[in-house]
Amino acid sequence: MPETVLIEVCVDSVASAIAAERGGAQRIELCSDLLEGGVTPSVGLLGVVRSNLSIAVHPIIRPRPGDFCYSEAEFECMVRDVEIAKSEGADGVVLGILEQEGNVDIARTRQLVELARPLSVTFHRAFDMSADLFRALEDVCATGADRLLTSGGEQECLQGVDTIARLVPAANGRVAIMAGGRIGINNASTIVEQTGVTEIHVGLATPVRSPMLHRNSRLSLGKAQGREYHRTQVLEESVRELIRAIGSGKEAKVD
Repeated sequence: MPETVLIEVCVDSVASAIAAERGGAQRIELCSDLLEGGVTPSVGLLGVVRSNLSIAVHPIIRPRPGDFCYSEAEFECMVRDVEIAKSEGADGVVLGILEQEGNVDIARTRQLVELARPLSVTFHRAFDMSADLFRALEDVCATGADRLLTSGGEQECLQGVDTIARLVPAANGRVAIMAGGRIGINNASTIVEQTGVTEIHVGLATPVRSPMLHRNSRLSLGKAQGREYHRTQVLEESVRELIRAIGSGKEAKVD
């Protein structure tokens, strides 16, 4: 098992971001709409999170839910959001673009990577949706991205450990491989040990009840009935338990 494991927590609120830092996370990925896999957070959310945290903050740059093949207008949104992330003090950005055939869009991804500098850049799990993971690895390296988030092309990271274990030496230090995809307290240590990754991406969100006393049970404004009165939040203790589980209570790495 690696001597040090960097823990990145995916969050969608100020409360979760603060809890992640207090629990011992070294970095957060900041999103909105995690039910759809995460989209670009608002400027307000990014700004308030940045002002409340001392650890690294990496907003996702994803203009909409769904696939990762973007129109020119959507790409322009991504360009502007990268510029905003830089101006709001983000430490890095998380992004990914695919072509229709399932290959990494090297040209447009490289354009965003270069625009983001000197920020760190993570190519997200659009990688797992690509047509050929090992070709995609070479393409991600060609974009200049700093790290690659992957579950090994599977729904859950635990199912993809063999592939991730092959991706790590194939990357050969050209890009950091970060494991992510339903990693939790019960499987984190196994995943780290079997893959050799030095960074993991986790959710750890716990359902919490709304403080609302008045509730209108006749309608729901979201996709799931009653969603207005339930939400999820990262808890400090969940992060601490994860750190204890993988034996990674050491000083954080510096990106």
